[in-house]
Parts: sequence; C-alpha cells; structure tokens
Amino acid sequence: MIDLRSDTITRPTEEMRRAMYEAEVGDDVYGEDPTVNRLEEESAQVLGKEAAMYVSSGTMGNQVAILTHTSPGTEVIMEANAHIYYYEAAAASAFAGIQPRPLPGDKGILSPELVASAIRPDDVHLPPTSLICLENTHNRGGGRIVPLENMRMIYNLASQNNLPVHLDGARIFNASVASGVPVKEYTACTTSIQCCFSKGLGAPVGSIVAGPAYFIEEARRWRKRLGGGMRQAGVIASACLVALKTMIDRLADDHTNARLLAEGLAGLKGLEFDPADVDTNIVIIKPQHIHPQQFNEELKKRNILASVMEPDMIRLTTSKEVSRRDIETAVMAIKDILIN
Repeated sequence: MIDLRSDTITRPTEEMRRAMYEAEVGDDVYGEDPTVNRLEEESAQVLGKEAAMYVSSGTMGNQVAILTHTSPGTEVIMEANAHIYYYEAAAASAFAGIQPRPLPGDKGILSPELVASAIRPDDVHLPPTSLICLENTHNRGGGRIVPLENMRMIYNLASQNNLPVHLDGARIFNASVASGVPVKEYTACTTSIQCCFSKGLGAPVGSIVAGPAYFIEEARRWRKRLGGGMRQAGVIASACLVALKTMIDRLADDHTNARLLAEGLAGLKGLEFDPADVDTNIVIIKPQHIHPQQFNEELKKRNILASVMEPDMIRLTTSKEVSRRDIETAVMAIKDILIN
C-alpha cells in the first residue's frame, strides 16, 4: 500500500529505535527522567521559549495550553477550520468551559482586521475574550503556511489587548523548512506553541508545549489533571530527541514529493485543484463527478490510501514513508480513476 492518509503513519528510524532501547530513564512526574528533561530543554531552546513540557499528543498539548491560558465562560478566537475547533472533539468546551469564536479565514489564514473586530468589548452581556489560537501550517487549509507578517500583526494586536496567543504548530517545522523563515521568528509571534514529533519528524509518540516558565509550571498541573503524567517516558522521548536533531531538514523531501504530486494532477478534468495552493506536504483535491468516498474506494483498489475530509475533499499527505516512485504511481492511479 502507498499510504497518503497522513504523515502520522511514519515509523521510527533505526537510530530512534536504538535510542529508545538505550534511553536513560526515571520518573518524569517527579521530574527525574533525564531524557525527558533533556528533550524539554533542547525543545525550548530550538523554539525560542523559556521552558517546555513533553505531552503524549498534539491534542493534549493544545488543550493543556487552552486550559492554562483561559478560564470557564471566556471566549477563544480561532479560524473556523482550525484543528482545535474541527478535530479535537470539542475538548476546549468540555474541559476548559470556553466558548470558541470561529472566524472564516482564507485557506486557514485569518485577517488581522477580522480578529480585531472579534475581540469582545467590556460588556456584561458578552463573554470576555481570553485567547487567540493560530495554526501553522494549516491542516484543512491544505498545509498552507501562515505568513510571518500575518502572525506578527495578530500577535501585536493581541499584545495591545493583553491577550495571549497560542500556536498549534503541529507542523511548524514544515512551515520553517518550506519558507526559509527560522522557527524562532514564528514562535516570537506566540505566547505558547505546541509542535508534534510524530508527524513528519517520524517519532512514534509525543508533542512538546513551550512557552514562558510560569506558563509551563501551571501547564504541568493541567497535564496531570488530564491523566497525562508519564513515568519512564524517556523511552519515547529519546526518539523525539533524535527527530529534533536529524529529521527537520529532510522535510524538504516531503515538500518536493507533494509538489511533484501537484504537478502531476494539475489540469486534470474532473478535479478541482490548484497546484499553487500546495505549500508543504499536503495536497487537497476535490473530485467533481464522483463522490469522495467512492473515489477513495477506487484508490484503495489500486493500493493507495488517502483521507476523505468531508464534505467534498480528499487529502493526500507526503511523508518519509512515501517515495518519488510512489507519487508517480499515485498520479497514474488518479488519472485512471478520472478517465474511467
């Protein structure tokens, strides 16, 4: 099978497996796992933040951040197709008791003017705004890179209103590699950030949350409340350390393969798709004369896996498990489905 469903399907490298076997461990809840401690320290340094905390998943990282930044009955501004709003099972409402304020974006990119208009005035009838959430790269936006200047404008706006900004940066290293913008420049436009090791970076488990030291101190309490305290977590954190050191630059290969896929699909009849929308490792297509679910079944018959993103989109995601030859095979399969 050629698996284009997600970059979460990546398997740990041999170097990661060796590191996991040899990892020095301790009890992380007591702060005694040296490998986790090293991962947190190095992640904070790479991301340009004071401190960091290892969590089991990106969703946990985002939710811990929301819980730390907000209080029940407040409102959180986010883009209407954000992962936090769309794919995290209403966790922010269920756990933090906040009201999401989803705003329409341009392929995931929010207008600073629209954000400014959404910040609530001081009125007893209205929920106070407590947080602004951004996402870079933007999943449902097709892996689009949110421009640095856009993030900077929203961050400045937030600062003027004494609001924190949390970045769902699950694929922030994709944004940095593809744009050439150092990751610290993106994170300078955030109060906190979550980034994922188990997507394109290829580690088996985990994300990091980074931010000010006082924020991380309180976030640890929320991680514990959510059942996220891990014990000898150095076994999995060791793979994340390898990912941080060896897997970032190779993301460029995934971007090259995504562009190859986009070029192969460009101009095909029966497919709504603009190659210019492909910034990183995600390609979203819209079949015109066949239901996406049926299209997906036809792909499976040809040994290709993809993700259906309702109501009308199919997502194709490149990763280290996908070769150039796999991309060429996928292009031929899609052409065959559209012709027949």
